[in-house]
Amino acid sequence: MSETAAPTLRIDKWLWHARFFKSRGLAADLVKSGRIRVDGTPVSKPSRAVALGAVLTFPKDDEVRIVKVLGLGVRRGPAPEAQALYEDLTPAREPRINPLEQRIGGRPTKKDRRDMDILKGSR
Repeated sequence: MSETAAPTLRIDKWLWHARFFKSRGLAADLVKSGRIRVDGTPVSKPSRAVALGAVLTFPKDDEVRIVKVLGLGVRRGPAPEAQALYEDLTPAREPRINPLEQRIGGRPTKKDRRDMDILKGSR
């Protein structure tokens, strides 16, 4: 019974290789916080191994990212190499439009600018 083990990689290292985080430490901090799921199961240890075909769900830049692992990578290479490591399954977001900017054409009026200042909290 000689079974060959499927290749795996630590989850923090994979997130760093795939360029979701600037450092491996930031990736490990996200995993430690317990806000990442592997195939629907919450993970809280950065040493958790991910294999090909695993689906990761995690928050990144004000949205929830869903990615499928297509490759493990050997190094943290350039962006095109990193993008080949995963398939992005995140549903497309509708762009947020400020209700005051929905007017058709032209510059905002003085009243529009005051209203925008109030919304932004500068007044």
